[in-house]
Amino acid sequence: MTLSEAAYASLRRDIVRGNLPPGQPLRLEALRARYDMGFSPLREALNRLQAERLVLAAPMRGFVVAPLSLDEMWQAIEARILIESEALRLAIARGGDTWEAGIVAALHALRLAAGRGEAEALEARHQEFHLALISACGSNWLLDFARQLSAATERYRAPILAGESGPRDVQAEHAALAEAAIIRKADVAAAALARHYRLTGELIAARLAA
Repeated sequence: MTLSEAAYASLRRDIVRGNLPPGQPLRLEALRARYDMGFSPLREALNRLQAERLVLAAPMRGFVVAPLSLDEMWQAIEARILIESEALRLAIARGGDTWEAGIVAALHALRLAAGRGEAEALEARHQEFHLALISACGSNWLLDFARQLSAATERYRAPILAGESGPRDVQAEHAALAEAAIIRKADVAAAALARHYRLTGELIAARLAA
């Protein structure tokens, strides 16, 4: 991993988790002290994050963490549904035994992390599960867009819900989604995926309103 990639990964993680809150200025001197990195890799990282809409360039202020907005969140959720539903349909059509085994393994790992209450591992395995579902789609473009939209929605879910899911059985939702994909019911799987993401959006919106 290069220095710019390490800077990008560190900044992205802290923005998504809420460690760098919305609206916070991202001054290079402060970032250099925080991450013990030079200006050049930090600038490259900030430019990449700006392209992903996680960071904004503010006149006379340099870069700032992008603000949170319910409208922006719903746009990201609906775009994610659009991209991942298509990727999921392609994966169902193209995926073989290795793809199926990957979904089963990712679901099992997710259940283990949820049962142990390991917040950091849970977030990582949650992302791995959703990527496993679409991993056989055959399109690097779709996978890249899916990762970008995952980060855009995760920065709302991770700090606001902090592991809470309300009355939902999220693990049952994941299991149903995995089963529909593995038995090749593309319409059922795509509908389950859309419902899963929209329920999360509704829960976030309710928490913000409260």
